[in-house]
Amino acid sequence: MLEMGIRRSDLLGKAISSAKQGNLLGKTTLSLLYATDLADQLENRIVPAMQAGFVVLADRYIYTLMARDLARGADLKWLKRLFGIALEPDLIIYLDAEPEVLFYRTLDKYGELNYWESGMDLQMGSSMFESFLKYQASLRKHFHRLAKEYGFRMVDATPSPKKIHREISEIVSEYLENLQQQSPRLDQSAAQGVSTANRRVRLEEG
Repeated sequence: MLEMGIRRSDLLGKAISSAKQGNLLGKTTLSLLYATDLADQLENRIVPAMQAGFVVLADRYIYTLMARDLARGADLKWLKRLFGIALEPDLIIYLDAEPEVLFYRTLDKYGELNYWESGMDLQMGSSMFESFLKYQASLRKHFHRLAKEYGFRMVDATPSPKKIHREISEIVSEYLENLQQQSPRLDQSAAQGVSTANRRVRLEEG
């Protein structure tokens, strides 16, 4: 199995992280950098891995980038053209949570709020806390919009990690069972695991 995600390309992954530390990147520049990051991963990691029979699991994918850009005023048609190079997912799982839940989890994990994840470049509030809640609410609204268009499987992310894991496992198992029924010629190994069937599972988290 190959894991991929945003800002993980050899070409631009570290460069994007460094550039974001300055908090000076423009909206369009940031979108183009992430699109280039994705293109590099597709060409050098994702497509070769799938051709070799690997599962590709994405921890956040183009829908996270699209939701972020939509929250910053980008045009959806432009974003679809920009990220049109991306492979179409077989399964998209979206972990949905209220902004207040994300706030406490962010503090618990990192001890502080992030400039970009708080939407501080948009000046949405008088404090980082207020900006975080408003920005995450906007992101969630756009994720729900994308979920209807692209068929996300929604998972409530407020319960315990164990319960969330169990629900995701059930969704994946259901998908594989349906796949087996639609493709009776798949051998037993392909029916039990997605690796030989070139299946791709994507996780999008708000």
